Amino acid sequence: MSEQTRTLEKLLSAAKLHIPFDGWGEVTFNASCADAGLDPQIARLYCPRGGLDLAIYYHRLCDQKLLEENKSREWGEARLRDKVGTLIKARLELVEEKELVRRATTLFALPQNNLTGLKLIWETSDIIWKIAGDTSNDINWYTKRTTLSAVYGAVVLFWLGDNSSESENTWEFVDRRLADVMGFEKFKSTLRANPALKPFNDLIRKSVSGIKPPIDHDPPKPGDFR
Repeated sequence: MSEQTRTLEKLLSAAKLHIPFDGWGEVTFNASCADAGLDPQIARLYCPRGGLDLAIYYHRLCDQKLLEENKSREWGEARLRDKVGTLIKARLELVEEKELVRRATTLFALPQNNLTGLKLIWETSDIIWKIAGDTSNDINWYTKRTTLSAVYGAVVLFWLGDNSSESENTWEFVDRRLADVMGFEKFKSTLRANPALKPFNDLIRKSVSGIKPPIDHDPPKPGDFR
């Protein structure tokens, strides 16, 4: 384990006791440094933006765990919709306490952090598609992740307010949202198959034919704060 990882793990472990009360801000970061016996100046070598970087670290740590625990998963004859739904559930179940995500959601909702929050949701969606076996290599690579980002963001907000005993209301919500998405995909397929729309569809395909996914794309590591 690298020195960076050891330091971040100490900070995160200490921070989890403070976050439900003080959020992911400077109060929590400084208290975590004190609890972990770390010099704040040394800690900021690994978390230049303090609590914000620590929140990013936690999000990506959960993403990495999802990838490691499911990358060799055998899906059998499972439908794509079921794969994605299962992975969304697995990702949320990696969170030890909802308040950690609730406070992070508040942090990333701030104007100066909003793009960072959207990027993290995109990364989670990208990992889910990777595990689910997505092989798209054109504009669909982007549209799938964009659509799933919207679904995942909505699911997280619903889950935060879900008081059902086993989050069963959330899992039903996931099923409904994915059903809506798959229904829209079926509708698009119908439009593409419509002979009357062939010239229009051909024009669209030609205009986006050069769009490709990133080359050698790998998910960011937990300690990567770019």
